[in-house]
Amino acid sequence: MKHLSKYLAIAGASALALSACSGGAASNQSGSASDQGGAAASFKACAVSDAGGWDDKSFNESAYQGLEAAKKNLGVAINTAESSSDADFVPNVEAMVDDGCSLVIGVGFKIEKALHDSAVANTDIKYALVDSSFSDADFNTVVVDNGRPLLFNTADAAFLAGYVAAGMTKTGKVATFGGIQIPSVSIFMDGFADGVDAYNAAKGTSVQLLGWDKAAQNGSFTQSFDDQALGKQQAQQFIDQGADIIMPVAGPVGLGAAAAAKENGSTLIIGVDSDWYEANPDYSSIILTSVMKEIGASVEQVIKDSVDGKFSAEPYVGSLANGGVSIAPFHDFDSQVPQELKDEVEKLSEQIKNGELTIESQNSPK
Repeated sequence: MKHLSKYLAIAGASALALSACSGGAASNQSGSASDQGGAAASFKACAVSDAGGWDDKSFNESAYQGLEAAKKNLGVAINTAESSSDADFVPNVEAMVDDGCSLVIGVGFKIEKALHDSAVANTDIKYALVDSSFSDADFNTVVVDNGRPLLFNTADAAFLAGYVAAGMTKTGKVATFGGIQIPSVSIFMDGFADGVDAYNAAKGTSVQLLGWDKAAQNGSFTQSFDDQALGKQQAQQFIDQGADIIMPVAGPVGLGAAAAAKENGSTLIIGVDSDWYEANPDYSSIILTSVMKEIGASVEQVIKDSVDGKFSAEPYVGSLANGGVSIAPFHDFDSQVPQELKDEVEKLSEQIKNGELTIESQNSPK
């Protein structure tokens, strides 16, 4: 176990290289398989979105991009079903089964039950679940032989973002909030909190984090991933309390926070899931960086493994070390981030990758 004392040993001079259809209808798209093996030519990979839809500028869209990449690179056929509400999950999953899909991918924890029940009823079909484990009625993690969870240890990258936020704040206050308190949300907040603490320990500062108490595991949640007005309201509360950097972990609700920050004019946003600078150009002027999950790559990988006969129920866990999570470039703020801070974050990143530094979270994928 590594503790905050590790954070004090920051050194190094290397530069930081931070690097469809509506309402449940399905659209069938076939990829060219002329240069692929017979397995790919007869394989159909399908995906069902969360209620945010495929153009959510977040994890649904990233999953869709992975599906499209598999179509292009592997030559598989694909099919999609877009959910506009939770009520669409069961019929959408059933539609993919009826369409003869070889692999059905569900996006988000809310679709878990529909996907889980279908996997139990259709053992000849493979399933994958983005951003959640399979669980029993008491929410204990269980193994589904024909189901693979695609999970992400985002605490690694969120730690770096928290360190950056603490180093860039002008008010001495930063904030984070979630959509719904589930492990795949809280893990971001845990890592962010540890990053702020690490900066304070290394620099002797007292940057304050609003919105999350890691030890108590409680904080600010909008109880929604869809209502952007709630995100705007929550962000404004933080702004009123003096926070000038906010990391919303709430899917599309986070765009409400971005709207509040842009209106304020002196508040920056740290995006999650994808690079918000690229995904949300209307808010590019306030995006400091983003904590990214390489969801698309994990979707393409589970499709490839299935085609190659290597499908496994063992969870895929994206980490900083294997490239499954990362921190986005600073883009327009690159010249404003001190080189010393970039070097420190690069050093911390390498320590995490080589196992010298472990970012601990009770919400980490098991």
